[in-house]
Amino acid sequence: MDFNAARMFVAVVQVGSLSAAAERLGIPLPTLSRRIRELERQLKVQLLERSARGTKLTEAGTRLYEHAGRGIEALLEAEQAVVSEQASLKGRLRLSLPQSFEPWWDLLAAFQRRYPDIQVHVYSTERRVDLIEDGIDVALRVGAIVHEAMVARHVLSYRHILVASPKLLEQAGVPAQPKALQRIPCAGWASAADMPIRWNLGGQVVEPKVVLSANDYHHLRRRALAGDVVTELPPFLAADSIREKRLLPLLPQHPLPEQQINLIYPRHRHPSSIVRTYLEFCQSYLPQIRQACEIRVSA
Repeated sequence: MDFNAARMFVAVVQVGSLSAAAERLGIPLPTLSRRIRELERQLKVQLLERSARGTKLTEAGTRLYEHAGRGIEALLEAEQAVVSEQASLKGRLRLSLPQSFEPWWDLLAAFQRRYPDIQVHVYSTERRVDLIEDGIDVALRVGAIVHEAMVARHVLSYRHILVASPKLLEQAGVPAQPKALQRIPCAGWASAADMPIRWNLGGQVVEPKVVLSANDYHHLRRRALAGDVVTELPPFLAADSIREKRLLPLLPQHPLPEQQINLIYPRHRHPSSIVRTYLEFCQSYLPQIRQACEIRVSA
């Protein structure tokens, strides 16, 4: 059964005439009459008896109205509930973030202070999640985005920094060229034990002397601060230690490649008000994120 035609039929019964229903629904009277006739042909019954004084329900029309009226009223209530919820920005926002991406933690705290009725769930992982399968509204992703079903908003670019403690450099010497890293204990990020560690330093690809690999930058930073290894860190994880001179940047004339950071979300025709509000808030907060990711290292 045609839902729109049934909705028109219910409106006719509620107001008592075709002309009043057409005015209420904002459609031409001939269109309303045609849709009611089509509904009667589809159901193979007469629903309304028409007269100069208006319309009257037939027995079949009465039965249809009893059932259709309740269903349409429930649908309208559901629609109003969804609209009201979106208007008041209450609900859940499901996000995916890279592990250890600390600047975004501050953004989320500020977002929830602004919108306290939005419950945020964060799924933190290094793997590339399937937003549809994993039920994620928006993901923050490092690297190039090639997915026709997704919208990508570029938000940030930065470079990781090669660092070591003064203690280690006193013992092993300050490397002047990338190839010198083949004789100094190094640690690198890897998602698996058999993943090779290669650093592209200003176009020179080197395989350092790796004594540790981990998929946790906090662990790598701790070992670098202890004077055990040279490692590469995101700038926001290295900034405080560099300012305090507990870590020193290495080979600034041979920078690591630039990282592209994007917000991605499914290519829906109508993203929810919560998702749209989150994306707009991220855009407004970006200057603070960029500041956290800036470390100027002179060559």
